Amino acid sequence: MSLTQAKPALLSLEDGTSYHGWSFGATGTVIGEVVFNTGITGYQEVLTDPSYSGQIVLFTYPELGNTGVNPEDEESSHPQVRGAIARNITYRPSNWRSTQSLPDYLNTYKIPGIYGIDTREITRKIRNSGAMNGAISTEILDPEELLKKVQAAPKMTGLNLVKEVTTKEVYEWSDPTNSHWEFRPVENSQIGQNLTVVAIDFGIKRNILRRLASYGCRVIVVPANTPAAEILKYNPDGIFLSNGPGDPAAVLDGIETTKELLKAEKPTFGICMGHQILSLSLGAETFKLKFGHRGLNQPAGLQQKVEITSQNHGFAVDSKSLTNEVEITHLNLNDQTVAGIQHKKLPFFSVQYHPEASPGPHDADYLFDKFVKLMREKTSS
Repeated sequence: MSLTQAKPALLSLEDGTSYHGWSFGATGTVIGEVVFNTGITGYQEVLTDPSYSGQIVLFTYPELGNTGVNPEDEESSHPQVRGAIARNITYRPSNWRSTQSLPDYLNTYKIPGIYGIDTREITRKIRNSGAMNGAISTEILDPEELLKKVQAAPKMTGLNLVKEVTTKEVYEWSDPTNSHWEFRPVENSQIGQNLTVVAIDFGIKRNILRRLASYGCRVIVVPANTPAAEILKYNPDGIFLSNGPGDPAAVLDGIETTKELLKAEKPTFGICMGHQILSLSLGAETFKLKFGHRGLNQPAGLQQKVEITSQNHGFAVDSKSLTNEVEITHLNLNDQTVAGIQHKKLPFFSVQYHPEASPGPHDADYLFDKFVKLMREKTSS
């Protein structure tokens, strides 16, 4: 499709600004929180990450779709974003793994996108004013009319979006893509053999499950509202708290379940929302960041040690609310917000970023090894 064949589209932001561009993907109207991602690559993993549910993602990289899409790079069964914003897009991808173009892929799943607009200007606006609601439409091209719909939409604060993305049934993980690739084979892939991990699905990414399985662990995934008593019936060696969308403080059932599970003192590992859920369960509080951290080059660390990490979150743990039983293990070195914690006496730890990468650097992959070793130590004690 050429630009002359593309349909007009309108992006309207909550502050009253609007941008006329061109449609790619599906037609229609979608409303969500507009956020930006600074990654140069990995757009398919971003689009299919359940943590982006309820959001319209603006990509700062100037051209999207060059490598197309393929089943192996999906982080869930379908795109989770409400919509996508790009400076320019490609209809003819060039990559040996590509099975479909990005516009066709989004159209298949009825996800609208807009391109041909100044994404740098919008990124600067979000950095200055904060993440805000917005809408993409191919049906409503009057800015004032579309703005009314945007301003009537609920804010992200207080929204429990986990119920929209969590699994409906318990399942044991096996890779649905039958993928044989692995970015970093585990040296001792049997270290987790005979260990069972129950992963609470707040919006879990497939590569997290792949990494746990790569250590030899049996991984059972349960819905976010599963009671603690039901989880403990699986006699897990460890509990994993996954990433997910929305306001973590609104996931009340997940927080209560985690509080009950912590009483069993089983090794517990949380990533992203799982980090926030663990922190809330240990008595801390969370707050909404101005524009969040979404990209592949976020520095995190402490005491002269730095990891370059993949991050995707709009909320953070309030460091002042952490109890004396908890210590900070990592800070986001851009703004000094909490990026990792651990309990001083019990085997509980979590990070705000994504050590499983996909997309992103692999600096923090050692955390999976740490989790498996904690489980092994617990079972042998």
